[in-house]
Amino acid sequence: RFREVVGERVAANARAEAVTADGLLWVRVRSSPWAAELSLMAPRILARLNQDRDGKIRDLRCIVGMNE
Repeated sequence: RFREVVGERVAANARAEAVTADGLLWVRVRSSPWAAELSLMAPRILARLNQDRDGKIRDLRCIVGMNE
């Protein structure tokens, strides 16, 4: 659902890796600027991901570095 929420442009530079039991979403991003961009977008991303969902994702953290 991550790609649907963030759109194709962001999804081309970031991918959801995991959600921990305590609601932390780990996202792998292409570069530090993308990490900063996703941090700014986090409230909107989390709100959309949590719509119609039982468990809540409470925060988003980025890991820099993607393999092609």
